[in-house]
Amino acid sequence: MIIDCKCNEFVDKLASSEPVPGGGGASALAGALGTALGSMVANLTMGKKKYQHVQDDIKRILKDARQLQLELMSLVDKDAKAFEPLSKAYGLPKDTEEERKKRDEIMEQALRQACSVPLEIMERAVEAIALHEELVEKGSKLAISDVGVGVLLCKAALMGGSLNVYINTKLMKDREYAEKINARADKMLEEAVSRADSVYKEVQRKIR
Repeated sequence: MIIDCKCNEFVDKLASSEPVPGGGGASALAGALGTALGSMVANLTMGKKKYQHVQDDIKRILKDARQLQLELMSLVDKDAKAFEPLSKAYGLPKDTEEERKKRDEIMEQALRQACSVPLEIMERAVEAIALHEELVEKGSKLAISDVGVGVLLCKAALMGGSLNVYINTKLMKDREYAEKINARADKMLEEAVSRADSVYKEVQRKIR
């Protein structure tokens, strides 16, 4: 399990010529780290008299953030597994018409599989950004900078995931399916990048 590596081991693997972990796994980990920072802010807000009026919201945020952290960490390994069939497909023979046809069929299926995990990473990142939108207003002001860092990491997960979607849809023969997937990614970017930017700007406003 890649996610069970020590920090230095993960970084070394990422820096190596091995195909996984790559940008997808790094995006998932960034999202998990960003969400964890949101959890830290929520934990620092729990039980504080000054924030008594938002304690129910903070409890919910902690529960949701924990689930998102677990899902994003699992996506680090899931992304590596999803890439394996595509990596193998690239090495298939293509000397004859029959071999090319078989390779194209296998490649198409592998490309769809390789797209599925980055889309999940994007979806989880969108949810994590929404939690940071709440925390910038309800979280402890002493840890407001961590909301900013957290939302930046979640934005990186979102945008990084999109790149891993687009690089695979570009190679698909089924353009109708590819454009359908691209549209899903485009919508998430359009909706959530600006929201993440707004959270970051609000953090800046409050600390400067």
